[in-house]
Amino acid sequence: MSIDKNTVRKVASLARLEIDEAGLEKMTPKLNGILQWIEQLQALNTDNVEPLANVANIELKLRTDALTDGNCADKVLANAPETTAGYFVVPKVVE
Repeated sequence: MSIDKNTVRKVASLARLEIDEAGLEKMTPKLNGILQWIEQLQALNTDNVEPLANVANIELKLRTDALTDGNCADKVLANAPETTAGYFVVPKVVE
């Protein structure tokens, strides 16, 4: 699959990126190169390959899934420049 400058321009527009003509000249061959790599990867036979979860075959320690409030509101509020009744005080932004 090969893409042209118009396709790169459309993708840039969808991604809300502003690319000038010089940028289009640079990006078109780069994106075509990426698509060629993807085509090569699609040609590989991965039928008997299990998904890889961790490159070092180790078990991670998991914590218990318990609902808590953290019990550290005082520590968190100590970082705030101003607090009132256990809440952060922020400037009013809506009139």
